[in-house]
Amino acid sequence: MASLRDIQSRINSTKKTSQITKAMEMVSASKLNRAETNAKSFNPYMDKIQDVVASIASGSRNATHPMLKSREVKRTGYVVITSDRGLAGAYNSSILRTVYNKIKQNHQSPNEYGVIVVGRVGRDFFKKREVPIMLEVIGLSDQPSFSDIKDLASQTVNMFGDETFDEIHLFYNHFVSAIQQEVTEKQLLPLTDIGAESKSLNLISYEFEPSQEEILEVLLPQYAESLIYGALLDGKASEHAARMTAMKNATDNAKDLISSLTLVYNRARQAAITQEITEIVGGAAALE
Repeated sequence: MASLRDIQSRINSTKKTSQITKAMEMVSASKLNRAETNAKSFNPYMDKIQDVVASIASGSRNATHPMLKSREVKRTGYVVITSDRGLAGAYNSSILRTVYNKIKQNHQSPNEYGVIVVGRVGRDFFKKREVPIMLEVIGLSDQPSFSDIKDLASQTVNMFGDETFDEIHLFYNHFVSAIQQEVTEKQLLPLTDIGAESKSLNLISYEFEPSQEEILEVLLPQYAESLIYGALLDGKASEHAARMTAMKNATDNAKDLISSLTLVYNRARQAAITQEITEIVGGAAALE
């Protein structure tokens, strides 16, 4: 059985750990509020640009663009958004497991796919398993701006345009609530489902100048890049929520452990006192 000193030392170390996890929980909660605001404020822009693109795509049969057309899939790209740090519960493991299983299920050779990864955890995961990484971005801030991933988003879209990839899928954690995040897969390119997504929107009749094809040439790459940035903002909100929940659970577990150790300590102390009293009584009786 552990000594009283060992038990007391463990109680003290657990208390210090709980103080750290409580502080991390509060920091994550603060970051979550701002990240959630950023993600929600980006939605009106996405809705409007989707409205315009859908209006062009559905309103004119002559308006075409390679990004709107499917082609034979010879190579698939996967854009995966993870975090740079751990201590976020199942935030990283759930999405990495989903993507890796998808790759193993759909591809027989590394030549059939490539990964574009955001976050150090994802980068290290795929690198360890020798998954071909085409592009990577690490060290993003907790509240990223579009300029932080502009190069990656632009190069990703260009990889579809130059037929490096024939389709690109986007994986990220969608923020549902502070205690719920969902692994989400979205087809980034080609934009074949933009018409279906826009059925719920009230399409407005626009007059375009210059031609619709020229507008699509500029607008569609911006739209695809915005999808990546929107997923990143959504993923950041999910990351802070997952870390806040994980740290809260860690704090609660530490408190339970402290209560359990305190009970053990008190019992051991009582046993030691009882033993000392018994020895005193026994010694006194022997002197009589």
